[in-house]
Amino acid sequence: MTHLALLVAGGAALSLLESSLPRPLPWTKIGLANIATILALYLYGARPAFWVAVLRVLLGGVFLGFGPGFVLSAGGGIAAWGVMALVKGTLGDTFSVVGVSIWGALTHNLTQLVLVHLLVRTAVWSLLPAFLWAAGITGTITGLGADFGLKLLRRGGTCGLR
Repeated sequence: MTHLALLVAGGAALSLLESSLPRPLPWTKIGLANIATILALYLYGARPAFWVAVLRVLLGGVFLGFGPGFVLSAGGGIAAWGVMALVKGTLGDTFSVVGVSIWGALTHNLTQLVLVHLLVRTAVWSLLPAFLWAAGITGTITGLGADFGLKLLRRGGTCGLR
């Protein structure tokens, strides 16, 4: 339980840090907070990872507000968790941590575009190619961060891993 709380806090802290960075595209961030969800998925499984995703998004809302950005973050984060859990659970040997992260980033970005389309009733689909391209890059960065974190935790003997 303590490890999961640390992952939630770490994810929320990464979200706060990332909120101060410039955004190359509207509604996008690198997704560093998703490292916490990926770590929970690989260390503890899908259900604990779900709670890490939900709680880190809620903490982000507490600190950054519960406006439209929160709705996009929550929808994208939960959808990304679902697809990452599905990919890891069914195709875990096919995709590396980075591959699972890219699936999550693609899902997150697509979900955000759908939500913006539904909430604002505006044509956002012209952004789709840029969002897909960005997901490949951000998913790789986040996946590499999670992979590095997993290696550190396993080497250090934390979480009962070897």
